Amino acid sequence: MRSPWLALPGIAVPRRPRTVVHESWQRARERELDPEHLPALEVGEDVLAEFRLAHPLAPVLPVIRKLLVKDAEGSGLLVAVGDEMGRLLWVEGDNAAKRRAEQMRFVEGAGWSERTVGTSAPGTALELDHGIQIHDSEHFNRLVHGWSCTAVPVHDPETRRILGVIDITGDARAVDPHTLPLIEATAAAAEAELMVLRLKGLRDRGSRTEEHGERMSVAGFGPSADTRGGTRGGAGPTRVRRRPAALHVLGRDTGELVADDATVELSSRHSEIVTVLAWHREGLSASRLAELVYGEEAVVTLRAEIVRLRRILEQQGTGVELLSRPYRLAAPLELDAHRVVSLLDRGAHRVALAASRGPLLPGSEAPGVEEIRAQLRTRLREAMLTDAAVDVMLDYAATEEGLGDAEVWAAALRLLPPRSPKRAGVVAHLEALEG
Repeated sequence: MRSPWLALPGIAVPRRPRTVVHESWQRARERELDPEHLPALEVGEDVLAEFRLAHPLAPVLPVIRKLLVKDAEGSGLLVAVGDEMGRLLWVEGDNAAKRRAEQMRFVEGAGWSERTVGTSAPGTALELDHGIQIHDSEHFNRLVHGWSCTAVPVHDPETRRILGVIDITGDARAVDPHTLPLIEATAAAAEAELMVLRLKGLRDRGSRTEEHGERMSVAGFGPSADTRGGTRGGAGPTRVRRRPAALHVLGRDTGELVADDATVELSSRHSEIVTVLAWHREGLSASRLAELVYGEEAVVTLRAEIVRLRRILEQQGTGVELLSRPYRLAAPLELDAHRVVSLLDRGAHRVALAASRGPLLPGSEAPGVEEIRAQLRTRLREAMLTDAAVDVMLDYAATEEGLGDAEVWAAALRLLPPRSPKRAGVVAHLEALEG
């Protein structure tokens, strides 16, 4: 009997909104935003110059202009730099595009945070704290349809706090596959320049102080200053963290914490605590964290475990610090799960699939870990079904998660050319799943 799956090449594959866009639209609906409302002017012309002068990205504008704005002139593209609140402070580039953008109030001083206008590259990049591309009608605000944009947040080179955002807006060229890496490189160059300027300023101040007989470190941080702005005893320069700490939890029952030159294997329980806090960067109350780790309000047990975890992190020289009320990490900790999500959002499905080395802490039964594991599994699956090329989808179908997923195999069959030699094997697998 002829298999019903053989008729699939003629069936159109329904297109779904990308998960990252769907979730952003959901946030906009929950905030009851008007999809036809112009962004508000949050910084008036009378104070705009003052805002610009005081903003920490002002000193690195020459770097951004050299790498982006120079090529944007006459191209139909705009380069915008906003602050951490999503307020545009500089909008430069093609003059004709700038005049057209005024109709949707993409102008200096306007507020483009996701909380005020919904889905857009600058606002959603700040909301998620990673680079993103938003195509045309993916914008929540209908007045922005017809425009596309790519944006990347810029961080403080020491604390990793978000300082602002760099955005390219225009036609389809604004979401070219090369645009996101270009802006990421520009953001990295801006952060590096900030660090150079900061160290130069500290060194110059240190030289002036030495003339008055006061002892300063070579780096300019002083003999007792630490990287968080506190003090400690002892002489010599303070070590500055060269990169954010990272935690590897995919395909592992325990987390591997990598920070500077230290690599620490955490216990199962400590892996769960740090993973949950790294995912919930805004922080969690003691009772909520206890529920996510233990499945019940075991606050006393949690606090005792936090004390042990803090001691281990300090003794191993990780530089990772746990704060209280609410419980949170002092600086963002990068999970390998974060990297997978970021790659999916960029459309790098093949790399994301390769980076997904298995379930997140597969042996853990902590509710918070199970929740993150499920979210990651859903994001990967939805990306495969929505945007992935057929060869990537077939690779996903061959994973532990994909082997029993008939929808994934059916979607792969739809995408395979009619004469592909792989069709017979896919049909056989689908029939086995149905049987």
